Amino acid sequence: MVALELYAAMKARRSIRKFKPDPVPRELIARILEMATWSPSGLNWQQWHFLVVTGPKKDELARSYGRIVEFGMPPAGQRNPQQEGFLQWAKTLGGAPVAIVALSPAHGQPGTRKMNLESVASAFSHLLLAATNEGLGTCWMTGPLDNEPELRKVLALPDDKEIVAVTPLGYPAESPAAAPRKSLDEVVTWIGF
Repeated sequence: MVALELYAAMKARRSIRKFKPDPVPRELIARILEMATWSPSGLNWQQWHFLVVTGPKKDELARSYGRIVEFGMPPAGQRNPQQEGFLQWAKTLGGAPVAIVALSPAHGQPGTRKMNLESVASAFSHLLLAATNEGLGTCWMTGPLDNEPELRKVLALPDDKEIVAVTPLGYPAESPAAAPRKSLDEVVTWIGF
């Protein structure tokens, strides 16, 4: 496969919610994770830790997310098609064969905690871009954290780890259009330039 040029990969990345069931080779996942570890990190602590989850544990993770999504919805029979579709996505992570969970060291000092979370978030962004470059789909998810106590049990996480984000990973079964982007005038303030 020909690697995409960096800017093309950045523009090609999409939040994928439908995946093919095809397994993703372990070597390919390892390559993507290695690229994630080239991210900058506060004090070069390289705070990230990744859980690569497949099989029954991945299904359990998805069901945990599905329960918290369903809790916030109208009862069955009163949901609209969009709600039903989103619930199905949550319960299965779109059929992705892999989920990756990004962890950070837990820290009681607010400044250090923020630095750790930002460092892991940067690595997670690298992971998503590397996956796109390899023809794989992802979706940056924080919704599963709404059911964090159950998710921590499913993953048997120790107290010294904090969940930052989750992504399904697999070969995309859809090609969503790019969402419109705000103009630079809306998101940039130039000071002293």
